Amino acid sequence: MKQKKTNAMRILDRQAIAYSVNTYDISTQHMDGEHVAQKVGVAPEHVYKTLVLENTAHEHFVFIIPVNKTLDMKVAAQSVAEKKLNLMPLDQLKKVTGYIRGGCSPIGMKRQFPTVIDQHAAALDSIYVSGGDRGVQINIKVEDLIAVTQAQVVHVVQEVM
Repeated sequence: MKQKKTNAMRILDRQAIAYSVNTYDISTQHMDGEHVAQKVGVAPEHVYKTLVLENTAHEHFVFIIPVNKTLDMKVAAQSVAEKKLNLMPLDQLKKVTGYIRGGCSPIGMKRQFPTVIDQHAAALDSIYVSGGDRGVQINIKVEDLIAVTQAQVVHVVQEVM
C-alpha cells in the first residue's frame, strides 16, 4: 500500500529535504513515545515528541524533545523569553496546528511558530519526529529539521538527579 503524503512530507519534498518514513499499526488509545520507539525499532533517545505550549496571551511555541525526557517548563519559557508557558489545551491542537494528538509534526503546522529543539538532538545525525499522522514517523537529519522549522537548539529538558 502506498503511503499517503502528509503536509509535513509534502513540505519536505518541495524543499528537496531527504527523509524516510516509518509506519506502524495504531490502536484507538494514545500511545506514549517509548512505545512508538519500540514500534519503529529504534532507541527512545532517537525519537522526539512535539509539544505545543502557549503563554497567557495564547501565543504558541513548539518544543521538540526526546520521548524519554520531560520538558523543564521554566527553562522552556526562558528559552523563548516568556515568564510562563502552559501546555496548549488538547482540544485546541488541531485548530491551531492542523494536526491531531499523536500525529503532531513540527513540520508544516498551520503557522510557523517559534520552535526549540532540545540540545540532546545536536549529538545525533538524525532523529524521528511525527510525520503528521498517527502511526507515521519521519526520520530526518537534525540539521534539516532545524532548517525547515527555523528552530533554535537549547537544553530544555529536566535532568534526573
